[in-house]
Amino acid sequence: MRKPSVELLLLGFLSSCEGSFSALSPAGDKAHTIANIFWVLSSVGLVIWLIFVSLQFYIYKIRRGPHDQKKTQLLVIGGGVIFPLILITISIYYTLRPLPELVARAPSGSLAIKVSGLQWWWRVNYLIDGKEIELANEIWLPVNEPVQLYLESEDVIHSFWVPSLAGKMDTIPGRRTHLSFTPTKTGHYRGVCAEFCGTGHALMQMDVKVVEKKVFDEWLERQRTPALSDGSRGEKVFITNGCIACHTVRGISDIGKLGPDLTHVGSRHRIAGGILLNNKTSLRDWIDHTEIIKPEVKMPSFKMLTDEDKNHLAEWLEGLK
Repeated sequence: MRKPSVELLLLGFLSSCEGSFSALSPAGDKAHTIANIFWVLSSVGLVIWLIFVSLQFYIYKIRRGPHDQKKTQLLVIGGGVIFPLILITISIYYTLRPLPELVARAPSGSLAIKVSGLQWWWRVNYLIDGKEIELANEIWLPVNEPVQLYLESEDVIHSFWVPSLAGKMDTIPGRRTHLSFTPTKTGHYRGVCAEFCGTGHALMQMDVKVVEKKVFDEWLERQRTPALSDGSRGEKVFITNGCIACHTVRGISDIGKLGPDLTHVGSRHRIAGGILLNNKTSLRDWIDHTEIIKPEVKMPSFKMLTDEDKNHLAEWLEGLK
């Protein structure tokens, strides 16, 4: 069997540095700082490793005979103690220096968003002019503008992490934690829960879209708008089968608070806690096989509905844009 070449191994390593989940492909100011710290610490570790390997190579391969005691002591003390100590001291300084910046809050007047962790999805509330606009598992942000996140939990400890934009921050029941950053590059980024929170932990994800300010303002204006009742069969299925007990669709019913707000669910990139692409087929599968797709989820499967009713409901939900 042919062994992988160095080129292939290097290519594999470099490819892992890219992608919407990568902390080494930064698109936010805090993520840039964290990535720089990683590369500095990795470089320092590599240099120290090379020093020790070089010393061993010199002793056992180049100078295999008797060694001059003074020169040997200089090599061991200088190359094995003093120089690594200098590098480690520099790396500690470089690591600690940006810590105040990493935990600093966004300037007053910045975009404020409350993100709440639940088993197993994210409730997102934009705090605009004293009012809240609620979404689920998706955040839109304007590029090059600071954002202040207020993080909470409604059940157990979760950890909010969008690797390309900022570091991790726990969401703790009964407490409010904070995370701020400035997106520096437009794009579509993925987030996860980074703290084990139960059976569906690995199925708790999030989409973050960073767009130009004009695009963001237009999107936000659409999110402010309530849904319009069309009297369709799908809407009637939604109302008469108890969906309104857990889900709000502004303009139709605002009773349900347990589950995600579905006012504009059709415009979201993913559903089911960020694990299924949003289309009619996925919506239909989620309605029919909820507990199979995400074990122990609190939403029941609606198997009592007819296939025709499920199709109408999925079609109606897809149209909520």
